[in-house]
Amino acid sequence: MRRPYYLKQIELQFKVHPVCALLGPRQVGKATLARMYADHHQSDKIQFFDLENPLDLAQFENPLMTLSRFSGYLIVIDEIQLRPDLFSVLRVLVDQKEKKNKFLILGSASRDLIRQSSETLAGRIGFIELTPFSLTETHDIQKLWLRGGFPRSFLADNEEESTLWRKSYITTFLERDIPALGFQIPPQNIRRFWMMLAHYHGQNLNSSDLGRSLDISNQTVRKYVDILRGTFMVRELMPWFENLGKRQVKSSKIYFRDSGLLQTLTGIENMSQLYVHPKLGAFWEGFALEEIIRSLHASAEDCYFWATQGGAELDLMVMNKGERFGFEFKYTDSPRITPSMKIALNDLQLKHLYVIIPGDAGFPLDERITVCGLKMVPEIKTD
Repeated sequence: MRRPYYLKQIELQFKVHPVCALLGPRQVGKATLARMYADHHQSDKIQFFDLENPLDLAQFENPLMTLSRFSGYLIVIDEIQLRPDLFSVLRVLVDQKEKKNKFLILGSASRDLIRQSSETLAGRIGFIELTPFSLTETHDIQKLWLRGGFPRSFLADNEEESTLWRKSYITTFLERDIPALGFQIPPQNIRRFWMMLAHYHGQNLNSSDLGRSLDISNQTVRKYVDILRGTFMVRELMPWFENLGKRQVKSSKIYFRDSGLLQTLTGIENMSQLYVHPKLGAFWEGFALEEIIRSLHASAEDCYFWATQGGAELDLMVMNKGERFGFEFKYTDSPRITPSMKIALNDLQLKHLYVIIPGDAGFPLDERITVCGLKMVPEIKTD
């Protein structure tokens, strides 16, 4: 499946920076996209290195010598988080402007986890986050909601194979990927935490309650959340504070970024089980929220939720060019205007509020409130 938006973003980054970092979870298709870009590059001056390949890794015993022999090349380095010391080497290389090399580096850790290393390339590197498949790419709500957007899960021949792949992915992630990032945590500990966190999907994160349930400290809860957030497994949605003279909720909310992994961790294997699950509304909210953020290409720094102690709330607020846009997620065919929506519109001065429901229906509820089926999300404009 071609992903033209991301290919265009790589091209754009290379017009500005000599280094482009393509970041995203394991098995999301980063290497495939890099090869697509290389094919589009139409040059024989392309060199791939995979730091999980022992033969390639051996060449990086002296990375400066290995990489200095190239001139005018597109150099792709996969799994850069395994060798964070390479960032300082890349700085030396890109400052050799006569070489005219471009570096496309692929990583399975977020900017937060590799920030200290990547700061040596400040002004020389651009970042792109590659997400699993989105609805705008697949056009199949039910299949995407159940299987999630990881390519091998979504494209599996049947539900059994898709479920089997996700179970294997979770095990590999816990037993190999987390230790590879330098975190020495027993896999069973982080698995218990991850499964418990699934019950907090769409809820405010209460570190004390979570810690008591697992007999771990608040600091350990924070550490585990940061690891899962930094490996693109969960989204921590921060609260928006408005000086309204109202008591506002200050704790963050937790969402699983891939609905397929969430279904697996909660034991859901088909749509029938999903439809009768007591947390169906929360599952819909998280799935639709992630699709909105992906469709709008919004950064985490521009996305918030809002809630007051009095009960008024807004599921998602996206900042764009100085304007505020609100989103509510309702698993229903006939949503209505609620007092909470009116309060959010007025108190937050939203330009518009969208109520996202299943399907492809769309109709206005008010001058500044529109019901929008998830399939219509690509038509939402925030400019």
